[in-house]
Amino acid sequence: MKVDRLTRVNELLRREIGEVLYRLVDRSSLDLSAVTITHVITSSDLRSARVLVSIRGHEHDRNAILARLQRLHAAIQEDIADKVQLKYTPKIHFVLDPSIEQGDRVLSLLSELGAGDDTDGAPAAQDSHAEES
Repeated sequence: MKVDRLTRVNELLRREIGEVLYRLVDRSSLDLSAVTITHVITSSDLRSARVLVSIRGHEHDRNAILARLQRLHAAIQEDIADKVQLKYTPKIHFVLDPSIEQGDRVLSLLSELGAGDDTDGAPAAQDSHAEES
């Protein structure tokens, strides 16, 4: 039961942090369309939470965007404390999550492999095997 509650808290925080970012951040200074909150991992005592953030594009600005989010953590925590009823509001730490980019890389490699296959040769090999039988 404790794990189920922690999972629900993680999802609630992920959703709320995403909404808070759109309310707090000046869109002219930060491209929020590139920022995705992928996961929130809260400690079992609810005192701290790692917020995994994926930043698509902006390869050269990722550290600056992450630092900007980290500077906003106090305001985000304050807003979450007002909206979410928890015994403790976790201290938020933003961490870069490369998993989406890694997945995109794997998919592009798979599509390159699929484009490189010779589809004309595959049925001919099956037909010649059938004739031998």
